[in-house]
Amino acid sequence: MTFFRIFIVFVFFLICGQFSGFSQEKEFKLQESNTKIEQKKSADKNEHFIKPEHSANKKVVSLFIVLAIMLLVLFYFVYENNKLKQKNKRKEIKQKIQLNIINASIDAQENERKKIAAFLHDNINSLLSSVGLHLNAFSAQNNIQSEELLKAKSILEDAHDRLRDMSHELIPALLVRFGLVYAIEDLCEKNSNSNLHFDFSNSIAAEVRYSEKIEIKIYFIVAELFNNIIKHSGANKAQISLQEIKNLLIIIIHDNGKGFNAEKLKDAEGFGLNRIRARIKKYKGTISITSKVNEGTSIKIKIPVTH
Repeated sequence: MTFFRIFIVFVFFLICGQFSGFSQEKEFKLQESNTKIEQKKSADKNEHFIKPEHSANKKVVSLFIVLAIMLLVLFYFVYENNKLKQKNKRKEIKQKIQLNIINASIDAQENERKKIAAFLHDNINSLLSSVGLHLNAFSAQNNIQSEELLKAKSILEDAHDRLRDMSHELIPALLVRFGLVYAIEDLCEKNSNSNLHFDFSNSIAAEVRYSEKIEIKIYFIVAELFNNIIKHSGANKAQISLQEIKNLLIIIIHDNGKGFNAEKLKDAEGFGLNRIRARIKKYKGTISITSKVNEGTSIKIKIPVTH
């Protein structure tokens, strides 16, 4: 009986121990579960704070990248712009040098023209005239009418006329004495013939005179353009008009010839347009050319002038 009681007590304590262990295990699991929940909450909370911070960092990095790209693009455009400016500057310097060379050459030619014309007119022609006078005086005093003497007089007169014409071609006497308007009108008359007629219109007073240098320059520009019309245009009619508006001399030359493609003026440089441009630019003038195939050519020149 005692043994049975001890056995019952042992079994009771054993069951109580089991229930106690189960209860402790359950409590431990509950605590562990609560701990995991707390950790998860803490992690969620930390993640909640970390995500905006990470997003802000991404935005800052993206902004720096965009700024760097913009700076690179800006640097590229500044570099290309400076490069283009330097190229244009070199081109302008080259053009100025070329214009100076052309103008120096033209000025030298015109100075030589004046010297040669003056020498022919004032010296050679004077000498020939003097020889003619002496021959006339000799033949009159000695009453000689030989054929050789008449031939000598004829040759002297011919030489005199040729030298006079040559001196006038170098520097027209009409230009020097009476001015640009008379000289260009005379140029139109000289170049007109049955195949090509030059019409002349003018609104400038006949007594108006410009500086000698600019009158010579304009005269030879017009003469060169006339020469181009005669040689290359195939026209049968041409017009030139002169007018002055507010100290600006305007010259318009038009022909009804075959024309050319004005967009390809490089093909026309053989007509001496580079020299003409150089002369006009020296006096701060402008030249514009309008031409179409089979529709003729119009050239407009504007040059500032003073009286």
